[in-house]
Amino acid sequence: MPLIVAIDGPSGSGKSTLGRMLARALNLLYIDTGSMYRAVALGVIHADVNPADEDSVTSLAERLDIDFAGDPDSLRVLLDGKDVTEQIRTERVTEISSKVSTIPGVRRAMVARQRQMGQRGAVLNGRDIGTVVFPDADYKFFLTALAKERAERRYREDLIKNPATSFADTFTEMSERDLRDSTRADSPLRVADGGIVIDSSGMSIAEVFQFMMAQIKDQKSANEKE
Repeated sequence: MPLIVAIDGPSGSGKSTLGRMLARALNLLYIDTGSMYRAVALGVIHADVNPADEDSVTSLAERLDIDFAGDPDSLRVLLDGKDVTEQIRTERVTEISSKVSTIPGVRRAMVARQRQMGQRGAVLNGRDIGTVVFPDADYKFFLTALAKERAERRYREDLIKNPATSFADTFTEMSERDLRDSTRADSPLRVADGGIVIDSSGMSIAEVFQFMMAQIKDQKSANEKE
């Protein structure tokens, strides 16, 4: 059976960075599910579809070919065979992806694609990996941290893309996203059954990574003894 590692958590919790590190250490495919919803958003823009038209957005999402290429540290996002890695990081895409990701039909289409890709074995990060996409994942983690600390991490990333951004804007946007993710009717953000919760407040990425690897090693040893 392919090895599946699920990483869930709110914005700025370190899911992407740690997902790449684990995928590299475990020699697994890395799947950033957030990028998939961003790709759908870009598809919506290209097709000039109204993001509020759930049926049209769902139909589009079902037709789009979304995939990944490259190793975890240089992952490229492909939309219908074209590299859109940079295009999906614009503010407009971010805004639309936050909306289309709440559409049940879009989530079902992405879950089906994620399960298909995961058949090769993978580390996946998102907001419903351990609860919906792979509830039977070999390892399930839920990353979190104090809201201010998560916002500071995201703010540093936002500054690279937009030097004019402010911490207040980043904090507000992140808080609104957290609220939408945790209260949506379809696949809300929550800790999966059997998930290991890690509060990384005050911890370095290296410390969190070492803790996660230790958990995987301990659980693997326990499974082998059974």
